[in-house]
Amino acid sequence: MDRPLLESLFHRAVAQAQPALAVERHLPAPAKGRTVVIGAGKASAQMARAFEKAWPGEISGLVVTRYGYAEACERIEIVEAAHPVPDAAGLKAAARLMDLVSGLSVDDLVVALISGGGSSLLPAPAEGLSFEDEQEINRALLASGAPIGVMNLIRNQFSTIKGGRLAAAAAPARVATLVVSDVPGDDPALVASGPTLPLSGGREAARRLAALYRLDLPEAATRLLASDANLPPDTTDPVFANNSVVTIASAALSLEAAADLAREEGVDAAILSDSIEGEARDVAQVHAALAREIATRNRPFSKPVVLLSGGETTVTLRGKGRGGRNGEFLLALAIALDGVENVSALAGDTDGVDGSEDNAGGFVDGTSARRMREAGIDPQAALANNDAYTAFAAIGDLFMTGPTGTNVNDFRAILIR
Repeated sequence: MDRPLLESLFHRAVAQAQPALAVERHLPAPAKGRTVVIGAGKASAQMARAFEKAWPGEISGLVVTRYGYAEACERIEIVEAAHPVPDAAGLKAAARLMDLVSGLSVDDLVVALISGGGSSLLPAPAEGLSFEDEQEINRALLASGAPIGVMNLIRNQFSTIKGGRLAAAAAPARVATLVVSDVPGDDPALVASGPTLPLSGGREAARRLAALYRLDLPEAATRLLASDANLPPDTTDPVFANNSVVTIASAALSLEAAADLAREEGVDAAILSDSIEGEARDVAQVHAALAREIATRNRPFSKPVVLLSGGETTVTLRGKGRGGRNGEFLLALAIALDGVENVSALAGDTDGVDGSEDNAGGFVDGTSARRMREAGIDPQAALANNDAYTAFAAIGDLFMTGPTGTNVNDFRAILIR
C-alpha cells in the first residue's frame, strides 16, 4: 500500500485549505464605526486567529467551534460546543451571538467567519420548540441519508439564527461573510446552514423533502412545519443588500493542490469531482468500478494515476456500529476491490474527524477485505451494521490526524500503479 504518498496528498489538500493565508487575502473594507467578529464552525477558531493577526484596527467578538478545536485569540472570544448533536454550550453561544450584533449602526461592520459544522454549533429553536426538539431534529436529519442541502433547508425552518437571521439581526450594519466551504458546489448559503446568508427554498419545499426522506420529527416540529410560522428571510430581502460574501477555501482548490503534488511525484492525477454526493456505499461502487477498469484495461486513464474526489456523501443508518461516512465509503470500497492488485486508497474528512469518531478516515487496498476476514470480521456484515470503524481498527488501517484546523469536506484518493 502506498501510504506515504496517499497521506502526503491528504496533507497537501488540508494545507491548501488552512485559514491563515486565505483570511489575509480576503479582508473586507474597514468601517467607520465598530468591527465585530462573529463565527461558527470547525475552522472558525483558526479563521478568528488569522483575522486577529491580519486586521489593522480594533475588533471584538465571539466565535464558537467544536470541542477540541479552539485556538488562542486575544481580542476574539472562542467558545466550544458539541458536534454533530447540539448541546447547552452551543445554545448559550447562539444567544450571545444574537445579542452581540444587536443595536449596531450603519457605520459598523460585522465580519462573519463561517465554516462547516456550524449548523449543530448554533442551536436556536424557534418559538414553540424546545432545545430537546432541536436535538431530535438534528438526529433525525443525520440518520436520514439526506444531502446537506436538504438538511440545511429543513434546519432553517426550525431556527431563529440560521438562514440569514443572524445577519438580519445585525442590520443596518454591513455584514461581510468569509466562508471555508465544506459543501458540494460551494454554495456559501449552505455552509453551517447560512447564519448570515438566506437560503433559497421555502416552507413548502421543506415539507415535501421532510416527507420524501421520511423524517421522524418531534410533534412540535411537525406542527411548525405545517404552519407558516417562523418563515426564513427571503433571498431578495433588502436587509441583505449591502452585505458581501466570499468563499476563501474549498474542496476544489484543495483537490487541485493534491493533483499538483501527485504530478510532482511522477503520478498523473484525475480530479473526478469536488462535489460528489449520494450514499457512501454507492459512491464507493462507482469509484471501485473505475479503479478496476484502469487496473485491468488501462482505461479511461493510463497507469500510474491517482483518482481524486471530494464532496459530501451520506449514510443512511441501518445498524448500530461505529464509523463515519468516509469509513462507510472505504468499507464498501474494500469489498468491491477484494483481490484487485496495485490499487490502494485513502479517504478522510479534512477536519480530521470522520463523523463522531477519533479518526479522519482510513486506508484500503486489495487485501483489506481478506485481512478483515482473517481478523474475525465479516466485511459485508460490518457494512450492514454501519461498523466500518471496528473493521478498520482490527486491521490497523484507521487514519488518525487529530483536528486539522480547517474543513473542506471529504478527500478521497485512489492510486492505481
